[in-house]
This record gives sequence, structure tokens and C-alpha cells, in this order.
Amino acid sequence: MNSAEYAPRWRKSTYSNFNGSCVEVAPLGDERVGVRHSKDPSGPVLRFSDGTWIQFINSIKADSPAQGQ
Repeated sequence: MNSAEYAPRWRKSTYSNFNGSCVEVAPLGDERVGVRHSKDPSGPVLRFSDGTWIQFINSIKADSPAQGQ
């Protein structure tokens, strides 16, 4: 799938700051997830496999202080 056929639907985290200092995430197809800085939408995009992204998110959730409450 090339970029002309697929336009990612970027979304911001619900934990984003109101000052615009946050990241956006989008499924990119081909079992990939893209991450970019919201202040630079035409800038670089970090690409991760779905599995790597899920591991990353799960590790953050496991380390969250709210998990122990």
C-alpha cells in the first residue's frame, strides 16, 4: 500500500497537554504504527511494528503509578 492510496488518521493522546506538546499516533497499514510530534505534522514519523507498539504501551501501563492503586 503506498501513501497515495492511504492517508493515516492521526490522533492525539487523551493525556496530551493543552500547549500542543504531544505526540500523535496512527495506524499505517502493513501492521505498522506511526508516531509523530503534533507541532511538526509534516516532520519525521517513527514507525513501529504493531507488536513492538503493543509491548511499549503495555510496559508503560505496567509502570504507571495508577496501576498500584
